[in-house]
Amino acid sequence: MKKITKSLAVLLLATSIVSPATFAKSDQAKESLVALGDSIPFGYNLGQNYQNPAKTAYPYLIGASEDLRVRNLGIPGWQSEQLLSALQTEQKYRQAVIHADYVAITIGNNDLLQILREAGLESGGNQVLFRELLMQKLSNDDVFANIAAAIAETRSLTDAPIVLYNVYNPFQLNDPLHYVADPILPGINQAFSALAASNENVYVADAYAAFGDNQAEYVIQNDIHPTAAGQQVLADIGITALGLD
Repeated sequence: MKKITKSLAVLLLATSIVSPATFAKSDQAKESLVALGDSIPFGYNLGQNYQNPAKTAYPYLIGASEDLRVRNLGIPGWQSEQLLSALQTEQKYRQAVIHADYVAITIGNNDLLQILREAGLESGGNQVLFRELLMQKLSNDDVFANIAAAIAETRSLTDAPIVLYNVYNPFQLNDPLHYVADPILPGINQAFSALAASNENVYVADAYAAFGDNQAEYVIQNDIHPTAAGQQVLADIGITALGLD
């Protein structure tokens, strides 16, 4: 009887020692979110050293809220063509997507800003030229053909849900560019919605509506990138779009 009691005591002691590790969910056991795109998921200008994404960027906020492991592959300055090329040719991106449980894509912003620069609008240039260049590029399907192909490439690698962020107005209310961009962006964002609707398990996070005219709170002053509060908004709408809330 003493032997049995002693054995039970040893067993209980061993169980008490290993149970925290046994029952705690390891990081590798968590579902994963892979973020693809530009400086917005990277969290540019949020105080980091620019070698690594900011931990206050929306992918990490989603991960913290929903207990997801995050792989943030946002690259500042990237346009849609660069994301497409990476998904087609670079194993780092392909393998990350293959193993993803959720994918977030934010791309197209720099394509549109490039048109703005070509029209000289950053220095008060020609608004008519901006509209002409925008319509020309969009009619040639350069931007949305690349984004559509990037979604298709992503879908060829995984059947995970994809959240596609549309374009918010990055200009403050006291900036004339705000009123150049605002009437144009709804049409552009309709194209994002159409891309999502034409692909299975792809959902739009409506950054344009979420930011509205609250650039003073959600966009860094003298910049175009989200503040920490803006990143939280992007996280919230991403969680909702993916049905995680």
